[in-house]
Amino acid sequence: MRLDAVVAELLGPELSRAQVQRLLKEGWITLEGRPARASAKVRSGQAIKVQVPEPEPLELAPEDQNLEVLYEDADLVVVNKAPGVVVHPAAGHTGGTLVSGLLHHCGDLSGIGGKLRPGIVHRLDKDTSGALVAAKSEAAHRGLVAAFATGRVDKTYLALVHGRPPLSGEASGAIGRHPVDRKRMSTRARHGKKALTRWRVARRFGQEAALLRVKIATGRTHQIRVHLSEAGFPVCGDRTYGGRRARAGLPGRAGQALKAAKRQMLHAVDLAFDHPVSGARVAVTAPLPADFRAVLRALEADYA
Repeated sequence: MRLDAVVAELLGPELSRAQVQRLLKEGWITLEGRPARASAKVRSGQAIKVQVPEPEPLELAPEDQNLEVLYEDADLVVVNKAPGVVVHPAAGHTGGTLVSGLLHHCGDLSGIGGKLRPGIVHRLDKDTSGALVAAKSEAAHRGLVAAFATGRVDKTYLALVHGRPPLSGEASGAIGRHPVDRKRMSTRARHGKKALTRWRVARRFGQEAALLRVKIATGRTHQIRVHLSEAGFPVCGDRTYGGRRARAGLPGRAGQALKAAKRQMLHAVDLAFDHPVSGARVAVTAPLPADFRAVLRALEADYA
């Protein structure tokens, strides 16, 4: 077996697979006294040493962001992420992140999931709004990571798209980095990962647009935006994958509202999972933000 798989199996209750791989990368796990790769093959009788360092202190400043909390207990919190908010620190985004807001709301999350991404087990793009769960305890973090990895989290999005898509459909093209533009994702990638997106039409607005309920069985970067764009009905306001339709926008009052929103019309509306500690079912619905509602109201008025 692979070294990372062996350690994850032996220490599963204490360490997630992602944590094991991070320890391997940083040299805290050795095989026969030497640092080894995650893919190293382990034979019976070999000695594996695992050291878990103390959590590093966070260098992030808590910020009061007046988070909209949808559910919270001692182990986790689900918030309705506002559009325009980056989930965790990255190059060019060290302040104003959702992590800073969570630190202010929850207190010390140091060490949960890594020092720059405390508690974070999944992401939403900066300009995608909606339900996002974060872990407040190590047990919850391990359980949620496993649930997302094995597809045991139900995620439903609302997507306003250009055109007139069929009443229902699905896309299953593997997604990876675009072979030419490395800032984009594509199903034409050389090394894509499997992805499955299903949708059904919730409402049509003439030939111009449709509101879709979208379910994803996987969580690849930009998955919904890529699959819907390549299917021929890109998400409204998506400057990265919308092509000429995004540049043209929508007609009338809806176009004005979309231009004011300055983002793609994608919202994580429903999130449901088994609680990683208690086992109880947690199901939340995230209300639409004002900018998305404004575009829908304008479309309803234009196509009443």
